[in-house]
Amino acid sequence: MYAVIETGGKQYKVEKGTTVQVERLDAEPGKELTLDRVLLVADGEKVEVGAPVVKGAKVQAKVVGHGRGKKLVVFKYKAKSHYRRKTGHRQDYTTLRIEDITLT
Repeated sequence: MYAVIETGGKQYKVEKGTTVQVERLDAEPGKELTLDRVLLVADGEKVEVGAPVVKGAKVQAKVVGHGRGKKLVVFKYKAKSHYRRKTGHRQDYTTLRIEDITLT
């Protein structure tokens, strides 16, 4: 069984027992979360697609920890005008372990 969830403006395909890195959530490590923005649930032959969410579908997840992504270098440059700007960015993320997918 797998589901497609939405969190932080992005969509993730998740299965029970897997870990996924999502946009930073305000939760302590070890805390249980219920994700109710479930867009699709599939179990073998049976597929339920929401409009926009599947009613009664929930994904239980446990917060494993928080981290920061790799550094991205952003370089702006304009030729012949001596305009150069170099900045960096590191995105914060939360690692979730998917405990259960339920459909009622």
